[in-house]
Amino acid sequence: MGRRAVRRRPGRARVVLTRLFVAVYPPPSALDPLRAALPPSSRLTPLEKWHLTLVFLGTVAAPSNAAPAEAAAPAAPSRGAAVEQVAAILGDLPPLGSFEVRLSGGGRFGSACWAGVDGELAALSELREGVRDALTLGGFPSDDRPFHPHLTVSYHPDAALRQALAGYSGQPWPVTEYSLVRSVDGRYERLGTWAV
Repeated sequence: MGRRAVRRRPGRARVVLTRLFVAVYPPPSALDPLRAALPPSSRLTPLEKWHLTLVFLGTVAAPSNAAPAEAAAPAAPSRGAAVEQVAAILGDLPPLGSFEVRLSGGGRFGSACWAGVDGELAALSELREGVRDALTLGGFPSDDRPFHPHLTVSYHPDAALRQALAGYSGQPWPVTEYSLVRSVDGRYERLGTWAV
């Protein structure tokens, strides 16, 4: 999600891909100590992008030559705008109640390095499944890979970073909300936030 998403087709207009996902953003009290524990020389993703992805919905193409208001809204899969449809689905979900998790340990997927998540993982998984099931029923299916909660901190291979993450154990923090996020051209924008 952190890479520039642009599709170029010979003889056609440049298309910027809009990626939608649902995420939990840890508070600064959880992120700042993690950042301080990581090697200063590591090439990290910007702190404001650090999140736990609950559901990744994928890409929706919007032509870059459209008027600014039109380019901001992704094309809908059926009727209406996809963002409004997804937001309406998320707005109808019953709250589960807050729970606590913490950033702990780490690992990698390919070259990406991530911080692990510990704590009330059953509650986090229940939140994820509720969001995923509602979106699937609403016509927005996501991939069916097993849920492995993590926070990506870098897309660059770095042994020192992996070692620092492996030994990290942060303080618990309450998960009280989740957000619908749009990634356009590498920038993240929170489109809506709902209570857990």
